[in-house]
Parts: sequence; structure tokens; C-alpha cells
Amino acid sequence: MRKLTKWLTIGASLFLMLIGTIELPAQSVISKLNLEQAYQLARSNYPLIKQKDLIGKTAFLTIENINTAYLPQFSLNGQASYQSDVTSINIPIAGASIVPMSKDQYKFWGELNQLIYDGGMIKNQKQLQERSTLIDDQKLEVELYKLKDRINQLYLGLLLIEAQIFQAKLFNENIQIGLKTVNAQLASGTVFKSAALVLEAQLLQTDQRIVELKSNKIALSKVLGLFINHQIPENIQLEKPEMNDLLDATIDRPEVKLYAYQDSLLYIQNQLVSAKSIPKISLFAQGGYGRPGLNMLNNDFALFGIGGVRLNWSLSNLYTRKREHQVVALNQKINEVQKEVFVFNTTTQLSQQLEEVKKLQALSNIDHQIIDVRINITAASKAQLQNGVINSNDYLREVNAEDQTRNNFLLHQIQLLQAKINYKTIKGNH
Repeated sequence: MRKLTKWLTIGASLFLMLIGTIELPAQSVISKLNLEQAYQLARSNYPLIKQKDLIGKTAFLTIENINTAYLPQFSLNGQASYQSDVTSINIPIAGASIVPMSKDQYKFWGELNQLIYDGGMIKNQKQLQERSTLIDDQKLEVELYKLKDRINQLYLGLLLIEAQIFQAKLFNENIQIGLKTVNAQLASGTVFKSAALVLEAQLLQTDQRIVELKSNKIALSKVLGLFINHQIPENIQLEKPEMNDLLDATIDRPEVKLYAYQDSLLYIQNQLVSAKSIPKISLFAQGGYGRPGLNMLNNDFALFGIGGVRLNWSLSNLYTRKREHQVVALNQKINEVQKEVFVFNTTTQLSQQLEEVKKLQALSNIDHQIIDVRINITAASKAQLQNGVINSNDYLREVNAEDQTRNNFLLHQIQLLQAKINYKTIKGNH
């Protein structure tokens, strides 16, 4: 048990050293806290949460850009060229002369296009972006969910230390009862001074232990306070979580929803591959100025204009369409395998954690019986000490044995609670 609190405290101390040079905002004091509140406060205070807003804004701008494809598209173009030959008419016509076109030609024009039908390209692109946004947001949820493990360790560490402090004070009370008896015997001259000194030394050692535990509690409180952005006072009231129902093994982790989003994204990608091979129809209008204009028999600069319906069908997509569909299908299988692996591993962890709960529950039940026996032994030792049957060392041995039994019970209780919380965290609960 001391190793558990020792490692928690070392970790907390290192964390405090790392952030010691960072200027932190002022924190409000919180007097009462439960585990669910700690989860919520840590989530809202964690810097990664800011990314959710950025993801949403990025998605909005991207979709707005995709929507511009529905708007008329205008372009300006210019061209100057020289060609080695031009069309000429060498047939003589009475009373008319046809001036041949110049080999240097100039053209400046603007073109307006309005999309009418795109085979579902824009719709699929928007859906693809929306699904990508959901995936990015869900990946963030997966990372934020990992905070629960950190909060669990800190919160349960504080609960364990509080229980240890309480037990240390109870242990001191038993020592003081024995010391009171020994001092009375010392006054009557029936025992030596060393008998009292043994118990006094134990009192000092226990006081030292309490100081150490309180210091550990302060270190863990500061780290937890940084996560939830609240100051945790020494007299904080920590509610003990109620974890009774472990029968439901339905996995409800953020990863499950992430795999579902990724599968739907691949479905949309499949539709997009098909849409690329569908002909596109649009209206267009073109107007400009150049030499020659639309009249090829006029070699002067002239204005020109043209409008109509345009069909565009890129047949090159037919070369790759089948393989692109195959790639998407393979990615769907990969996603399905990853989901199966996750569910398998999570189910295995739940099974192991449930066995851990059963083991710790059995140990706690036995702890109750041992404590009852040890209480009776300590009570008998008190009577024996008062009657001079045993000395202070014998009494201290029995008190230490009871204290060790109680500490084992406290440790098993916290471990049992941690196992139940871990089960719930592994399973997921939204």
C-alpha cells in the first residue's frame, strides 16, 4: 500500500516540477467533489478541447468553398498566336476580293459557366467533408476519454491517503490507551521506564507517518487541481463513487463510434468514385474581342459572343474506376478488422477486470473476518497489559497486527473500487 501512494506521489511531484515555471490562471476553491464532476471539469479545462471549435470552423469554411461550385464560374482568357498557314480562298469572284486571314492572331475573351448536373460530385464532396469532420471530432473524443484514467488514479489515490490517515489516527488511539495503562503501572513501580518509551516511540513514528501522508495528499491534490482548474483544500469532501452494477458488458467507447464514422466515410468515397465517371452538363456563355472574330472572312478585330450547353465526360476515369473501388473495399475490410481487434481486446480486458473484482471482493470479505478476530485479540491484550500478564512490546505487536489488517482492508477496498471504475472506464459509459 505504501508503494502505491509512493509512486503516485513521486509522479505528482515530477508533474509539479515540470509545470512549476508555467504561469497558471487563478483557480477557485472547491470544497466538495465527486468523480463525475472531476471528469467534466478536467475535460472542459484540458487544452485539447479547444481543438473541437477549430475543427468545426474548418469544416464550415471547407463546405462553403465546395458550395461555390453551384455558383456561376467566370474566367478571363487571352491568347496571341502565330501559325504557319491559314485558310485561304483562291477561287476568283467577280467584283469581290477576299482578304486572307493574318497568320498572327489575337484573342481576349471571358467565359461564364453554370453547372447544371455533375453526377452527384458536389453532394458527395460535401458529405465526405462532413464525415471527415465527424471523424476528426471523434478522434478528439478518443483522446479526451484517456483523461479518465489519469483522473481515476489521482482521485482514488486521494481516497486511499484519506483512509490511511484515518487509520493512522485510530492506531495512535490504541497506542495511547496502552501508554496510559503503562504510565499508571510505571507510577506504581510495577514496570520499567523502557515499557513506556517503546509506546512513546511508536506514537512519534505514527505522527511522522501522518505528516508524510498529509504531504502526499497535498501533492496529489495540487495535480488534480491543475487538471480540473480548481484549488483542492486539505478538508475537501471527496465522495466515494458507487459502482454496483457490472452486469452490462456492452462496449460504448468513443472508438466504436469512430469506426462507424470511418466506415460511412469509405461508403461515400465509393460513391464519389462512381460520380467521377458520370458526364457533367453545364451552360456556358463566351464573349470577347479579337482577330479574327467568328467571321473567318473578316480579318479585322471584332467583338464576338457565343453561348450554349456543354457536355463534359472524362473517359480517363474509366481506366482507374475498378481499381479505386477495390481500394475502397480493402480499406473497408481493414476498418472492420481494426474494429474487431478493438472489440476483442476490450472484451478480454473486461473479462480480466471482472475476475479482479471478484478476487478483491473475496479478499475484502475475508478482511472483515480477520479484523473481527484482531479486534478481539487487541482487546484481550489491553486487559492482559493492565493485569501485567504481557509487556508493552507484546501489546504493541498485537496492535500493529490489527493495524496491518485494517490497512490491508483499506487497500483492498480502494483496489476493489478501482477495479470497478476501471471496468466501467474500459466498457465506456456515455
